[in-house]
Amino acid sequence: MGSTVLSLRIDGELLDRLRSHAAKRGMSVQDYVVRTLIREDFDERFKTAVDETERFYGSEPASASAAPSPSPSPEDHVRPSAGIA
Repeated sequence: MGSTVLSLRIDGELLDRLRSHAAKRGMSVQDYVVRTLIREDFDERFKTAVDETERFYGSEPASASAAPSPSPSPEDHVRPSAGIA
């Protein structure tokens, strides 16, 4: 895969923050920006894949999965001695 030049105009304060973030990681600003874009692109593609999978298989409504299971009533319990003669 070849590379292409991308030129952009950004605010000076943003560039300073990018330089700071890159320096903390021992990277150039260019490498930091490219890595950030690659990560964002991956996140976007992953989200799209999840959405497509949910559409294909259907998804459980959020309210159903978040609902707590009802606690069992005393009638639902079996005494330990039940059935022992």
